[in-house]
Amino acid sequence: MPAILRLYEDTLSADAASEALPAMPRMVFVVHGAATIAGREYGDGEAWFGEDPLALAPGQAGVTCWRFELAPSAAPSGAAQGRGVASREKLVVRLDALPAGDLLMRGDSVAFPPGGCAYLHTHQGPGIRCLIDGGIRIDTQGHSTSYGPGGAWFESGPAPVFAQGADRPTRFIRVMILPRALLGKSSIAYVNEDDKARPKSQQYKIFVDAAITSPA
Repeated sequence: MPAILRLYEDTLSADAASEALPAMPRMVFVVHGAATIAGREYGDGEAWFGEDPLALAPGQAGVTCWRFELAPSAAPSGAAQGRGVASREKLVVRLDALPAGDLLMRGDSVAFPPGGCAYLHTHQGPGIRCLIDGGIRIDTQGHSTSYGPGGAWFESGPAPVFAQGADRPTRFIRVMILPRALLGKSSIAYVNEDDKARPKSQQYKIFVDAAITSPA
């Protein structure tokens, strides 16, 4: 198996001392609080991306963040270690395949108004999503699953998905591994011809769209 896509929730107290994590492509999204990474402070709703070893220092009130990583298949557990650090595995997926050729990591948020939906669609690569606001139902491969805030799920890319938002504003954070040819371009493809021209309710905010090194 070529790689593992994984998501951890790291919570650091204000006086935490976290051990550095090994180099690999990753995005860190700050859920609440603040953290300093590579000399810059990131606050609520901001995200850092990099491939170097990760050293994370909490702000004055501590921090909770979601850490998305593309790890080699032989990588050990990705739980963060250190004094005042609580690290929880939210979702780990072993990928049977990655898109062919050079890769990019795209991290963004997807927001829906109350009752908004994403029509039946596919993507050109795998990804992990984690809900931060509202509620959502995901229909794919004959199954329907509902998620509340903090719920995480995996989408393979080629398997068609329909997403139905709750009766309140809904938003999830997403990291996908895509062909590098899609840099700056949408990865979504609608399955039904009629849906292609219909107005879309989802709104996107890009945190990172960057070339990455393929995992060993």
